[in-house]
Amino acid sequence: MRDLLRNTEIKLSFGIYVFLSLLAVGGAFLYDRRLLLPALLLCAVFTFIHMYCIYIRYKRISKISADIDRILHGDDSIRFENYSEGDIGLLQSEIYKMTVRLREQQSKLTEDKIYLADSLADISHQIRTPLTSINILVSMLSEPDLTYDKREQLIHKLYGLLSRIDWLITALLKMSKLDAGTIKFHSEDISIRDLLEKACMPVRVPMELRGQELIIEAEGDISCDVAWSCEAIGNIVKNCMEHTPDGGKITVCGKRNTLFSEIVITDSGSGISKDDLPHIFERFYKGRTSEDKGGFGIGLALARMIVTGQNGTIKAENASGGGAVFTVRFYESTV
Repeated sequence: MRDLLRNTEIKLSFGIYVFLSLLAVGGAFLYDRRLLLPALLLCAVFTFIHMYCIYIRYKRISKISADIDRILHGDDSIRFENYSEGDIGLLQSEIYKMTVRLREQQSKLTEDKIYLADSLADISHQIRTPLTSINILVSMLSEPDLTYDKREQLIHKLYGLLSRIDWLITALLKMSKLDAGTIKFHSEDISIRDLLEKACMPVRVPMELRGQELIIEAEGDISCDVAWSCEAIGNIVKNCMEHTPDGGKITVCGKRNTLFSEIVITDSGSGISKDDLPHIFERFYKGRTSEDKGGFGIGLALARMIVTGQNGTIKAENASGGGAVFTVRFYESTV
């Protein structure tokens, strides 16, 4: 009771009841002294019942407050089924919504922390591997009796490793911008052939060195962010190139209908293993057959982020005659 009377509103309510009780007792005394004792008892009973109801409500609110405090300290076992009447029920409903929201946010933050830790570990591993090779090459270059031809070979390898690190960092920065939502795609109309020619331009020289054939067949126009779409398609073609044997063939076909623009990229490689197929677009995932290819496992993940960010879809599967098939669709905005 002492704790109750520390509450200003309860103290005011108790004072009003006492005042009204005194008025009732005084009126009964003036009207008929025989009514004094019954009036006093009746007022005392009403005051007691009123204060008892307030006490019960106060205990329930205190219980909710304690439960909220336990939630804030990480106790996930709290339940509010006991609060289901009147104003307490409304309060319980709102607190339950808040609790569910807090638990969802806590779970999301935990997942984000785990994902960030895993990503940092993967990035560290991806950068450490070429850096180790660079350190070895630098130590070899410092040898005084190194021939000119050998030095030239080592420098060429050094440039290749530095280019790989530069590409990795650039790709990671692009992915972080896409994750943060700071990239705004700007659609513009372009013929599908021009888009594919631009996307495949960076891989033409490596494909010629490998003796690989690139076939582009396209018709119609497409509406997309040209620069980012070239990045996505180029990454897919580059992946196909790395998994196609020397002298192989890569075919890139594009067409448009009333619903979407479709780009199909097919290679003549060994295809994608069944174990790798469900994970091929995951960040930093490298299939069993790609361990010796020198890839980082982010090209296809970046491609998926770019395509899905433009209301598109991307799918990987194996062709019936062998090789991998990547299907990219950009859906019309009116759909």
